[in-house]
Amino acid sequence: MTASVVGWGFLGAGHIATAKVGPAVRSLDGAALRAAAARDRRRAATLGAESATTDYAALIGDASVDVVYIALHNSAHAFWAVRALEAGKHVLCEKPLGLSAHEVRAMARTAAASGGLLVEAAWNRWHPRTRDLAHLLEQGVIGGIRHVEAVFDGADPGPRDYRRDAALGGGALLDVGCYAAGAILAAYGWATPTVTGVRRDTWPGGSADVRTHAELRFGQGTAALLASLTGTGREALVITGTDGALRLDHPFTAGREPAGLRVETPRGTEVRRYPPVDPYALMAAEMTRAVVGDRSAFLVPLDQSLAVAGTLDAIREF
Repeated sequence: MTASVVGWGFLGAGHIATAKVGPAVRSLDGAALRAAAARDRRRAATLGAESATTDYAALIGDASVDVVYIALHNSAHAFWAVRALEAGKHVLCEKPLGLSAHEVRAMARTAAASGGLLVEAAWNRWHPRTRDLAHLLEQGVIGGIRHVEAVFDGADPGPRDYRRDAALGGGALLDVGCYAAGAILAAYGWATPTVTGVRRDTWPGGSADVRTHAELRFGQGTAALLASLTGTGREALVITGTDGALRLDHPFTAGREPAGLRVETPRGTEVRRYPPVDPYALMAAEMTRAVVGDRSAFLVPLDQSLAVAGTLDAIREF
């Protein structure tokens, strides 16, 4: 770090990097976007970093970079995260952290050996509503959990988008299913589920899933997960317990618009409201705080990222 300024470097210059995380880092006090790398240098330059390159290894070796943010296609996450950690960098990596629990465990071992932070950029986890939901679940406000419905239908990717290519880590389950799986696991205290049923559809002529529906069992409860990329924008998260239910509007994409959380119990119904917020800015700020040693900074725990990866593995292998 230079004069207490945390230097960031970006691998990848896609929409999330350029429109969300890049502006968040550039606006942060105590942070600077030192370098950006992409296959096309002109695209890298659009991130507004101090330098732009097509050389990923050079960025990782840049002494002014403390944190590497990885926004490449999913199949490249593990490789470049490991290389960055081995180079002494901290890593914030787009979701899914790895293509499998095996990859995530290998990444976690490298982070432990290097002493670097490895954090999955599941940006919705930084939203105040998501954190409030976690507190409500910890307090048991709706009793024992009996069923969770989690639905996320994301944008329909274009025909040349990597999300239609299973070899590049594409498909609905990896792209948006990680959000739904994370919400389900959080509701059940991060217990390991048993997969009891799976239905999946692939794009015509393609190998990646356009839609995956999975049924899960957790001890005394169940869950239904639907991940799809058909562009309807449908989202749902309903957590039903022995003493009520929790319902969220737009559970996985809240941010610039107000958000709500409906708490239904025998005592009545409470609707909690959350003002517009930028979860990407919160994520970047907390990561920056953690890098300078602030132990109060909130980061997505690695064991939870591993739990999500393991659940997605089980669904794919069913």
